[in-house]
Amino acid sequence: MRRRKALKTAVASLVVVLAILGAAAWVAWFPGEKEPPYVMTAAWGELGAGAGQFNDPTGVAVTDAVVYVSDARNGRIQVFNHDGLYLREFVAAADGAKALARPMNLTIAGAEIYVADYLGDRIVVFDLDGHWQRSVGRPGSGDGELDSPGGVAVGPDGDLYVADFYNQRVQRLGPDGRFVRQWGVTRETGIGAGRFNYPTDAALGPDGTLYVTDGYNDRVVAFAPDGAYLRRWGGPFGMNIFGPFNGWFATVTSIAVGPDGNVFVADFYNHRIQKFAPDGTFLTAFGERGSGQGEMTFPNAVAVAPDGRVFVADFGNNRIQKWVPGE
Repeated sequence: MRRRKALKTAVASLVVVLAILGAAAWVAWFPGEKEPPYVMTAAWGELGAGAGQFNDPTGVAVTDAVVYVSDARNGRIQVFNHDGLYLREFVAAADGAKALARPMNLTIAGAEIYVADYLGDRIVVFDLDGHWQRSVGRPGSGDGELDSPGGVAVGPDGDLYVADFYNQRVQRLGPDGRFVRQWGVTRETGIGAGRFNYPTDAALGPDGTLYVTDGYNDRVVAFAPDGAYLRRWGGPFGMNIFGPFNGWFATVTSIAVGPDGNVFVADFYNHRIQKFAPDGTFLTAFGERGSGQGEMTFPNAVAVAPDGRVFVADFGNNRIQKWVPGE
């Protein structure tokens, strides 16, 4: 009788422990919204090659007044005001170098815009008026070489942090392209800390934290200013488990840090943008599949204006969207 009673007590205790662990896992893996969703207030663009038309918009960057868009298959950068009024475009280097070959994610740093030229295996730098300044990188898999870069972040010292897609790494390069260091193992995929499965973009937080969208691992990976691994998030343990739930991803293609340090991520196959605190805490998500108001199809890029408005490259609908925080 005593043994049976002790066994019942042990089983009951185990059930309680499992229930507590299950509740904790539910909270961690299926978080609720901590902020209201954003509201879509404008959209512009359609399929085509004319002014204000797009053929696969794949990157977006903003200043306090202007929106820059990578119009990938048209091989150009188009420029608009925040309401979608077309201003101008630029396509090639002023020194006669080859035209942009599938421009992807964009980054503005100081008075320059950095273009990840995916099929050109380089980062192309223009001033904000579209005048070519220089190119960084060359094709290959050696130090300082690139194979289809998807995105770039720029540090306060001018160093570049490049998502080197097919080389399965992120490289830190000096302003002149000099190799400084890398994260990841060249040409090898992996799901462990500091390994990648086709990284697509990079962004720097105000404290120097490096955020990387680890595309096919369906997660975000963060590194400290000294390069040390900090954390990862996206599904259980950030271990390449994709899904439609809050805080989970189904291929991540772009990342941006807002003026308050929060992190915005383009969740491509889930047709939405997700917003996180710097530590990876889920805050809110907005968008669902479609072509109407408040909808998007395969969002490929995201950028945040200084006033907090969010701009999205709605890849599948060949348009740009503007979103504002909900009340």
